[in-house]
Amino acid sequence: MTLAQLPVGKTAIIKTVGGEGALRLRFLDMGLIPKTVVKVQKVAPMGDPIQLLIRGYELTVRKEDAEKIEIGEVN
Repeated sequence: MTLAQLPVGKTAIIKTVGGEGALRLRFLDMGLIPKTVVKVQKVAPMGDPIQLLIRGYELTVRKEDAEKIEIGEVN
């Protein structure tokens, strides 16, 4: 399952971060790193972008980018 598929209000743990080169580094710099808990707060009416709550701050990512981040269930 990817971050783009996570419903609003649900929480998950990041398993892997995809992308290549500068894109992957940008994800990691924003705090989207494996084993981090992330919650979807809002999704824009057309489905893009997606607002996340991660490490105590809000982050907005494009749906295209969220599809590159694999998630798992919170234990």
